Amino acid sequence: MSSFANLPDGAPVGPGSAVATPPSGPTASAGFGSPGMDATVKRIDLNDALIRHAQATFVMRTAGSAMREAGIDDGDVLLVDRALTPAHGNVVVALVDGELVCRRLWKHGQAVRLQAANPDHAEIAVGGGEPLEIWGVVTTVIKSLLG
Repeated sequence: MSSFANLPDGAPVGPGSAVATPPSGPTASAGFGSPGMDATVKRIDLNDALIRHAQATFVMRTAGSAMREAGIDDGDVLLVDRALTPAHGNVVVALVDGELVCRRLWKHGQAVRLQAANPDHAEIAVGGGEPLEIWGVVTTVIKSLLG
């Protein structure tokens, strides 16, 4: 039987990190390493992990349940990237009648609609000479698991 003393804590991460040679014999690891081993574990920077265009990304909090079935609930935090070109199927934040709304962009030929992901909310048809102003594309939803 192998001793746990020869199993290293932590994991090398990032470019240029040396990968340790695993000990010989049967081994198993099912943990996160010791918090005291900060030198071997790189902390995740959420800005680097979640934001592509830092100068064009904004944080917004949702209100309402129109996008519930898309996994966006009342009070969730959205990362909205204004540098991305909105495409069919993207969840977007659009300016409609002076109000920012979060909906799924639906485009088919010249027809454009903003679809809710909740049957209790009507879709918004775009047209009638009024241009659609897409404020940005939602890239990430952050939700709290605490009440």
